[in-house]
Amino acid sequence: MNLERNFIGSPLITCLKNLTRLKILDISSNQLNGSLPSVISNLTSLEYLDLSHNNFEGMFPLSSLANHSKLEGLLLSTRNNTLHVKTENWLPTSQLIVLGLTKCNLNGSYPDFLLHQYHLKYLDLSHNKLVGNFPTWLLRNNPKLEVLLLKNNSFSGILQLPKAKHDFLHHLDISCNNFRGKLPHNMGVILQKLMYMDISKNCFEGNIPYSAGEMKELSLLDLSRNYFSGGLSQSVVTGCFSLELLDLSNNNFEGQFFSEYMNLTRLRHLYFENNNFSGKIKDGLLSSTSLQVLDISNNMLSGHIPHWMGNFSSELEILSMSKNHLEGNVPVQLNNLERLRILDISENRLSGPIASSLNLSSVEHLSLQKNALNGLIPGELFRSCKLVTLNLRDNTFSGRIPHQINEHSNLRFLLLGGNHLQGPIPDQLCQLQKLAMMDLSRNKFSGSIPPCFANVLSWRVGSDDVLNGSKLNSPELDEEIEFGSLGNNRSSNTMFGMWRWLSALEKRAAIDERVEIEFAMKNRYEIYNGSNVNRVTGLDLSCNQLTGEIPSDIGQLQAILALNLSNNSLSGSIPESFSNLKMIESLDISYNKLTGQIPPQLTALNFLSIFNVSYNNLSGRTPDKGQFATFDESSYRGNPSLCAWLIQQKYSRTLKPTTTQASGAEEEEEEEDDDESAIDMVTLYSSFGASYVTVILVLIAILWINSYWRRLWFYSIDRCINTWYYWLSKYVLCR
Repeated sequence: MNLERNFIGSPLITCLKNLTRLKILDISSNQLNGSLPSVISNLTSLEYLDLSHNNFEGMFPLSSLANHSKLEGLLLSTRNNTLHVKTENWLPTSQLIVLGLTKCNLNGSYPDFLLHQYHLKYLDLSHNKLVGNFPTWLLRNNPKLEVLLLKNNSFSGILQLPKAKHDFLHHLDISCNNFRGKLPHNMGVILQKLMYMDISKNCFEGNIPYSAGEMKELSLLDLSRNYFSGGLSQSVVTGCFSLELLDLSNNNFEGQFFSEYMNLTRLRHLYFENNNFSGKIKDGLLSSTSLQVLDISNNMLSGHIPHWMGNFSSELEILSMSKNHLEGNVPVQLNNLERLRILDISENRLSGPIASSLNLSSVEHLSLQKNALNGLIPGELFRSCKLVTLNLRDNTFSGRIPHQINEHSNLRFLLLGGNHLQGPIPDQLCQLQKLAMMDLSRNKFSGSIPPCFANVLSWRVGSDDVLNGSKLNSPELDEEIEFGSLGNNRSSNTMFGMWRWLSALEKRAAIDERVEIEFAMKNRYEIYNGSNVNRVTGLDLSCNQLTGEIPSDIGQLQAILALNLSNNSLSGSIPESFSNLKMIESLDISYNKLTGQIPPQLTALNFLSIFNVSYNNLSGRTPDKGQFATFDESSYRGNPSLCAWLIQQKYSRTLKPTTTQASGAEEEEEEEDDDESAIDMVTLYSSFGASYVTVILVLIAILWINSYWRRLWFYSIDRCINTWYYWLSKYVLCR
């Protein structure tokens, strides 16, 4: 039903007045605005009321719901609303079983009316500013409570559970609070029926209690971003056999990564990154053949990459093992991962060549940087039409860049810096129309810069236009659990979601959000991910052996943000066409053999914040307008014939404009400067003369008043004359 945007005065009110026996009213997600009408308080037969996801404003009259003796469900989620809920003096109904007050601007402790509820099944108080301890009394008073959502508040203290077993609670989310201390040792016994448990982003510490293995129905366990330590409890990996998502990331877990035996046959998402797990990767994971995401990055794992990882062929889409101590080569068995989209094994100790038979035809983001891999770069990587990121930085690859490049390639990030690649830069790279970042720095490339780089479409018009709006940033995934989604789809709308329930667009967004690109911008490496990576474009050819002139066609790259051609042997002048690089923020052409002047047209580059032409053979006067007024001498050093604007006062009277004559306004400014200088000199001479005369007059007055000083003064003068006459007669006149 299409409802009017303005709630007040709409036909809906008239309709509601005639529906006094209405039991269910759901007007959520209709972009309604205005304040709520009082007619709702007359609907005394209501059992379920959902006003969430609209644009309502003002105060919500909770007290008016005292008439709703049959009300069982109330959802006031204000993700878009700006309702303020005042909870005092509300005479609650004891029949309420569904209550959602998320983002309702509640403050302080729990609302008092909750003390009188005994039939709640669904309670959502997320995204408020509530404080206090965990509401153990809520579980005692509501033994049939199924869903408890308290995320993103300011609750603190330890997690205390009732002594009696709670047989109905299957969804507990207390993430993004300040809970601390250890988890209750009997947690698994009290909450045996839990299916979803999210306690991430708190301050919990200690071990996972052994009783956690009693939660046989648990399908999602998120303990990330806490201070847990110790080893991984054996009971979790054997007893919680229903787990589909296990997130222990960003803690202090240590010890063996996985035992040889584990019973997580349904596991689909495994996040262990940023811990202290050590040892070899044992084959306990072999039982988890349904894995879709495996992230064990940034630990202390050692040994070889197991060949049996190729057995995850039917499901695995994300495999991240970066920042460990893994060694050996890249196993060719990874070819069996038919759906793999992200493969990140960077920053390890891998060595040897990449097998030419390594196909990885489904991979979109491949990161192997900071290892000791060598040999030739397989041409198959450049023939892939799905590859978006190829990061081979800081290895020891040699030879040339393969010429067999797919003209329909989707490659956007080509990062080959820090290797031993040589030969000319192939013109075939210009076929990569979607290229956003290319780093060929710190190699041994020779020859000239290909002028055809001007044909790379994304550098000319921007990557957004080339991708037709298909960005790397993900749309906002729904983080709420909707009332209608409880049951078998209980976690399908969570931020992690179950991978099989996500749409193709959400899957791609979730993958792209995990991609990190490191690129040198403004003299330092920056990490870009998510929405940021789509906004950065750059070309880095620094630290090579390139020769010849800089092609003027490079000035057509109007959408590029960073251009680094430093530490080469480029000659000729700086192209005036660089003034067309309207979006550029960083331009480094230092340590070359460039001659001539810095084109004054470059002052039109309004976004330029880093400019470096040091150690060339440039001459003339540096620009001093716009952004160039902010650059210091470090941008120009090593050019003996270059006159920087910082010392232009010294040269302003000797250097004349070499291209055009100064305008009338500029001449007037110069005359005013000369007049000001002249006035300053007159003032100086006048002050000096007045001071000199004053000293003489004071001396004469003293000698006139005091006769003793006057005699002493003339005696001193007489003695000086005698001494001077003696010296003159002895050393001058007698010769």
